[in-house]
Amino acid sequence: MLNSLTENRLASWQRLLLTTLACGATALVATPLHDVLDPANIVMLFLLVVLLVAVSLGRGAAVYAAFLSVAMFDFFFVPPRFSLIVHDGQYLVTFAVMLAAGLIAGQLMANLRHQAEEASRRERQTRALYEMARDLAGALTLDQVEAITRQFLKEGVGADAVILLPDADEHLSPLPGENPPPFNTEKHLARMAYATSSTAECDDLAGTGYATAYFPLRAPTRMRGVIAIAPTAASRDQLIAQRPLLEAMASLVAIAIERLHYAEIAQSSQVDMVSERLRSSILSALSHDLRTPLTALVGMADSLTFTRPPLPPDAQESATAIREQATRLAGLVGNLLDMARLHAGKVTLRKEWQPIEEVVGSSIKLLGTALAEHPVRTALASDLPLVEFDAVLIERVFCNLLENAAKYSAPGQPVDIAAVVAGDMLQVSIRDHGPGFPAQAGSAVFDMFVRGEAESSKSGVGLGLAICRAIVEAHGGSIAASNAGDGGGIVTFTLPAGTPPTIEAEPQEARP
Repeated sequence: MLNSLTENRLASWQRLLLTTLACGATALVATPLHDVLDPANIVMLFLLVVLLVAVSLGRGAAVYAAFLSVAMFDFFFVPPRFSLIVHDGQYLVTFAVMLAAGLIAGQLMANLRHQAEEASRRERQTRALYEMARDLAGALTLDQVEAITRQFLKEGVGADAVILLPDADEHLSPLPGENPPPFNTEKHLARMAYATSSTAECDDLAGTGYATAYFPLRAPTRMRGVIAIAPTAASRDQLIAQRPLLEAMASLVAIAIERLHYAEIAQSSQVDMVSERLRSSILSALSHDLRTPLTALVGMADSLTFTRPPLPPDAQESATAIREQATRLAGLVGNLLDMARLHAGKVTLRKEWQPIEEVVGSSIKLLGTALAEHPVRTALASDLPLVEFDAVLIERVFCNLLENAAKYSAPGQPVDIAAVVAGDMLQVSIRDHGPGFPAQAGSAVFDMFVRGEAESSKSGVGLGLAICRAIVEAHGGSIAASNAGDGGGIVTFTLPAGTPPTIEAEPQEARP
């Protein structure tokens, strides 16, 4: 590490000067020992200098030291001394071996030093990525993720970054914040990186105030965005050389963003669960507490209506109105109690194999008053099989759907009921001829306390369709709402057809 820093700080002429001084010092030290040491030992001194220069000053300085050592050995120690002329041809072999040994040793030492520097660089990168991953694991917001990423790039690469995230329409934009982004981003390159899941670069943008590299944020489940990187002028080449490091960094950022996304979903789901549990508890408590006085109120209203002798006309009209309103309020409380039971999972299905036609007929008969102004038209297939369901609960589904159809239809408009077998499901449709469902409602009309008309004069609290969905799904079916092409709303629900039991014909007795 120290050698690398020394080499980076010194200019070329400084390294050559230090090499010359090292070789000269070796010749100066070996000159008094000329009569004591054998020439082969003096050669070893020069080879040692070549090795030290290779380790300290690099490959180029080592090559220069090898040639300079051969020249100095020839000039100072090979007779005739202080001359480059060689009388003994054996010294030529010595020069060649000395030069080759110096070059090979310098090359090996330089390669070893380069490998050590490379290992040290990778170790620093690994440590930096580890520290970044540790910090990202503790990040609680997207702003913290971006701050950690920018700090990593500034310290490790000398660059800055901006995280671009997609919105609902898949448009990439920086994180909202008080401070503007430190540089501009090229939308087409960012979009290309996001769409192709590959890095997009444009070196021509360097120095123009725009990001030059766009790395996709690939998470395990999906693309999470793009990170735009703008290098400084000094780190432009370094940015290209450290592509693997930047790709690893982008992966860490993508995983951190995905973790925050799912953490937000989990927190929202937890809040929804607690809210739903609280709401169900309140509904259950209210419905239980209100059912007893409402039952008594309906009973007293009935006694007033059917008392003998009859009440005066004005009092009789008031008693009838009280009875109707008490009955309606009892129905609303019954819906609340049913919804609370269904959500609590305390309803046990009593399934039996039975024809759907009987439930349709009993539901129409039960809603005689509500359907008085609406003729009911049925179109039930002649080959409908027996279906296994809870008759009481499915009758409640028909009653709620028929009551809704009558409520939102003008007097005199019919209500249509159709049933067919579609694959392995029995499909039942109930259609009205009213205004239909709001176009943007979708499946939300089956949520609790959601009504087709938010500000409507029609009675109800928005629990009928929610109860229908809970009952149908408990039977393993599905329910959906749509609008007819010529007007009106259609609610379609399905029930598993299953395999009904075989009914054996009773044997006929032979007549005498």
